[in-house]
Amino acid sequence: CDTSLHSEEAPRHRHSRTVSLTGFNQPTPYHQHRPLRFLTAMSMSMYARRFGLVAVSGSVYVGAVYLGVQLYGGDRNRADQNKEAVSEDGVKSYVFDPRRTATFQKIAYAYDDQIEKDELVMGINLLRRALLYFHAKGEILEVGAGTGRNLGYYPSSVEKVVVTDSSDKMLERAKEKLSDMSKKERGKYKVMEADAANLSFPDNSFDTIVDTFGLCSFDDPVAVLKELQRVCKPDGKILLLEHGRSKTYEGLTGYLDKHAERHAKNWGCCWNRDIDKIVESSGIKLEKLNNWHFGTTYYIVCKPGN
Repeated sequence: CDTSLHSEEAPRHRHSRTVSLTGFNQPTPYHQHRPLRFLTAMSMSMYARRFGLVAVSGSVYVGAVYLGVQLYGGDRNRADQNKEAVSEDGVKSYVFDPRRTATFQKIAYAYDDQIEKDELVMGINLLRRALLYFHAKGEILEVGAGTGRNLGYYPSSVEKVVVTDSSDKMLERAKEKLSDMSKKERGKYKVMEADAANLSFPDNSFDTIVDTFGLCSFDDPVAVLKELQRVCKPDGKILLLEHGRSKTYEGLTGYLDKHAERHAKNWGCCWNRDIDKIVESSGIKLEKLNNWHFGTTYYIVCKPGN
């Protein structure tokens, strides 16, 4: 026989070497013989790429939130003018002044154009779509619907959507959007003017109730949530997408507090309300709460309380 196969001079496989391990010769994969320096460099490069991606993503997110706050907050240079306007109008505070509907009437036709880019940059449209796609079903009531920014995000499976707001001019814009839909699609929508704190519907009327960025604008948001619980079926859901004060970033909340009067004058919105406290005070049953944009945006799924 050929004894060379058993000798120490036996030819080695091209991609392995022979080492002694407990008396046996075991092949070792070729890649394990790469220099340690090569592996270390490769690992460092991989982590560097990951860190770079995280850093860029974080910068984009921070920038988006900053731009959204700045743009949605209105022109900072107008702050002094707004203080003079408060004095001339005889209104002590736009935050506590109950005449917000007049502001909504005034900004209705420019509203979409002014906030469209801000919502796109901050990903608000994605949050709207997710909230409705995953949780809206059956017969739906939307309060504080404004110009109908949720239209088109409701899943095709829903049976009916009643769209309401206290501003008829805001609802006119919503009707314009519905007119662009197919006859079959817009047939499930009904638009009507209504006070969210005093609805005309009977108890237990709807499977789902939706309010997006309304708690910041209602004169009595706790009363509104109590009314929504009344008209929601016991096994139904109340979906909220809101903005308010941050509980984790005091500096950001300080900014909201500082410019609350100006923002309320420009938009009829109190953007520094304590959403957690409002929800808790209403007695509503919380199922899901996620915060976005450094704690200022609230994604909430809840049910009527006992």
